[in-house]
Parts: sequence; structure tokens; C-alpha cells
Amino acid sequence: MIPNAFDYVKAGSIEEAIQLMQESDGEGKFLAGGHSLVPLMKFRLTNPGKLIDISSIQELKGIRQVGNRLIVGALTTHKQLYSDALVIENIAVLADTARTIGDMQIRNRGTVGGNLAHADSAADLPGVALALEALMEVQGEDGKEVIDIDGFFLGPLVTALPETSVLTSISFLIPPSHTKSVYLKYAHPASGYAVVGVCAIAGVGEDGRIDFVRIGINGVADVAYRATSVEQALLGELPTAETIQKAAALASEEGEIGNDLFASEQYRRNLATVYTERALSRILL
Repeated sequence: MIPNAFDYVKAGSIEEAIQLMQESDGEGKFLAGGHSLVPLMKFRLTNPGKLIDISSIQELKGIRQVGNRLIVGALTTHKQLYSDALVIENIAVLADTARTIGDMQIRNRGTVGGNLAHADSAADLPGVALALEALMEVQGEDGKEVIDIDGFFLGPLVTALPETSVLTSISFLIPPSHTKSVYLKYAHPASGYAVVGVCAIAGVGEDGRIDFVRIGINGVADVAYRATSVEQALLGELPTAETIQKAAALASEEGEIGNDLFASEQYRRNLATVYTERALSRILL
């Protein structure tokens, strides 16, 4: 439970953080809240030679609205996320999800950017970010770029974030006003991580048929994924219990479903179906 020796330096700006990472020759890691990185270091699953503390960079904090999106600074904490009036008013499911993360200490110190950049499928935010069509705003040595959330999670704890780049903010789509949303999860009894987590956003048009639906699922597969098969099965249909049940049966079609000592692949597939049906029923029936 004691990490290997490492150097520590605190960055005062995004530019300085990028420079320090370049100078680390692949041995550096950014430190924000630390609730994902520090446990890995204690178990010596990762052994960075240098920790670059970015927690004081003010440019990486705050929440603002730009058009039909909310821009959340990467260093915004989970508590700040679920306490913010803009988030509560515009994307209630984002606030509701943040309240379920970890314990009080993690919510007070853990960051939105750190949660997503860690790319743990069992975390709560990845599935919600997929359902909200998040855009990951990144700054690196070659300037700024935007990475779509659909291509961000490459594997367990692996993302498309360039090694020397900083995730500066996350842009979340504000769903249409006539939609409803929910995040449901079955949590591991010991860790609280999601064995399955389903974020469902859906709305019914004036003709009584489903005209908007987004489903993000985390926990059951190696990476969080968007259940596009479920979405396609629902669009244009009447929101009946039978329609929802048939669509939810497709919930595990997109992901490489996991298998471990706690939950088999078959069990996880069943959980994905059950929780997708529950989530959709709550907002559509």
C-alpha cells in the first residue's frame, strides 16, 4: 500500500502543465482529485516518475452555458456539479448521477474530468456522458482539439487523450425540453461501483410517438457504450410496455460484455436488459 518514489511539481497554468508533461519523458501523470490515480499507485499498478498537480489551475474550473450545451471545467468536482443551478435546471440527470458517485470525500474532491479520463467502465459518468453526446475539449502542444465521446473510450483505463495533453472541459448536450431522463444503477455491494448503470433520455412528440432517445450504459462491458440498437428500436414507436421490453432486450448488443467472480457475462447481459427496461419505463410510461 506504499507507492514507489516519485517527484512532485505543481503547475500554475495549462501551458506549464503541458510543458512539464513533455519534460517528464513519458514518466509523468496529471494529478487532480487523485481518487483514481493514488489507489493505483498504492497497489503499484502504475508507477509514475513525476506527479504534475493541476488542481490549482483556475481555467479548468467552472460551469457555463453556451447555446444548447453546458461546458463543465475538467476540475469541477462532483459536488460542484450536482449543486450548480445551471446543471440542475438544464441537465438534471447529470446532477442526479453525480450524487451517486462514491462517498462524501470522493464527491468533494474527485473531479468530472478525472472521472472520465480514467475511463473506468464501472464509473457512473461515462454512460451519462455518452447519452449526453459529450465533447471532450483538449489542449496539447499542438493547440486545442475536440474529441467526440464516442471515440474517447478505447479500452479499460485507456482513452484517446494524447499523452501530453490536458483535458480542459467537457461539453454536454442539453436535451430537448420535452424529454425526461434518469440514471439507474445496480451497485457492487462492497465498492459502490456500477455493475450496471443505465442513463436513459427520451421524449414523446405531439403525435404520441417517441421522437428522441439516448441510452448510455456503463459497468457491464469493458468500456461504457451507447446502446444505439435500443434507440433505433424505439424511435417513431408508441411508448408502450411491450415496445420498451422488446427494445431493452437489445441493451447488450453493442458492448464486449465483461465476466468476473462477482457477475458472469450472462448475468451482466440480463442486468443490462432489466435496468434499461426499468429506466425507459420510468420516463416513458
